[in-house]
Amino acid sequence: MSTHERRRIDEIGDESRRRILDAAESLFAERGFDRTSFVDIAKLSGISRGSIPWHFKNKHGLFIAVVDRALDRTMAPESYPTSPTLTELAEDYANWVRTGNTTLVFMALTEAMASTGPVHDQYRELFAERRRRLELWLRAQRPAAVDPEIATKRERAFAVAFTGTLFGIHLQALVDRESVDFDEALRMVAAEFDRNLRNVWDTEGDRDG
Repeated sequence: MSTHERRRIDEIGDESRRRILDAAESLFAERGFDRTSFVDIAKLSGISRGSIPWHFKNKHGLFIAVVDRALDRTMAPESYPTSPTLTELAEDYANWVRTGNTTLVFMALTEAMASTGPVHDQYRELFAERRRRLELWLRAQRPAAVDPEIATKRERAFAVAFTGTLFGIHLQALVDRESVDFDEALRMVAAEFDRNLRNVWDTEGDRDG
């Protein structure tokens, strides 16, 4: 097989994968996980039903890929040309929420809490990866004099707190749009986190303990 032929096969595979993901994202958001079948996805995507498990193994694998792609559209500090502020990351999150289909994040959380074994582990790893990205960004801001072991613990806690705050505001806005000013709430908490960022490495209390 020539290089050109191999490249063409890869392009066809990538296009099929994209079409499956696009269709699945739309259907999962509209109908939910349980009421979406491979037959539905195949019909909407124009890709044969048998090709879907070849790309994603099973429906949970496909759902993980859909949510992971959706999350990749936001809060990726490494994608910025310069180191962003937390306010900029929160604004990026807000822009993503406005694009739609973000209920998939909470659908995934529901599936994760209802699942056990490998499926639960897949979901856990998906969200752990989002926190790790934020931890890496925090590590790049870390002052040189800070004890690395203590700093890592505090950065991990900060990533949990910041991510959880964004998701919490998002969830409230989804269930009570009329009462929750999503944009203003995000700006407020992000600015507060930014102002207190250096407290992540203020570890005197940890040493005393």
